[in-house]
Amino acid sequence: MPALQLSSAERKDKRAEAHHLEPVVMIGNAGSTPAVVREVDAALRAHGLVKVRVAIDDRAVREATFLALADELGAAPIQHIGKLVVLWRPIPPKEKVAREDRMPGPKVVKVLKFSKSGNHRAQVKKVTVLGNMRLAAGGELKRARKRASSVKKQQG
Repeated sequence: MPALQLSSAERKDKRAEAHHLEPVVMIGNAGSTPAVVREVDAALRAHGLVKVRVAIDDRAVREATFLALADELGAAPIQHIGKLVVLWRPIPPKEKVAREDRMPGPKVVKVLKFSKSGNHRAQVKKVTVLGNMRLAAGGELKRARKRASSVKKQQG
């Protein structure tokens, strides 16, 4: 996968965003092993913009590792200062999984209680109704119970 190409203004913005970041992956003297590539890929998927520390003393080897890593992961090389390199790749959209066993979540419901004499305002009370509850007459919350089925239906 070829590395992403960014304009100098886009790279400048990414450098500014990466300024406060700490390195999330460290590359040792062994270079970019498959395990390191997997970790950088996971960090890019999670964060998009990552800072990597390369603990190789030779600058030319660090530069080659930086460009090879960016090319292999399809990321944009943003910055290389000393032993720190910054990579950026857009975060992929997360897939939303629809669960069939999902129950309804809590809802906030307004309950109006009117005064017995018509002279006063109605009192508004907000009540959180959970998935296993129902709102009964008079603004009471009742827990939903499983309906009892007949003994004959259970046997047959």
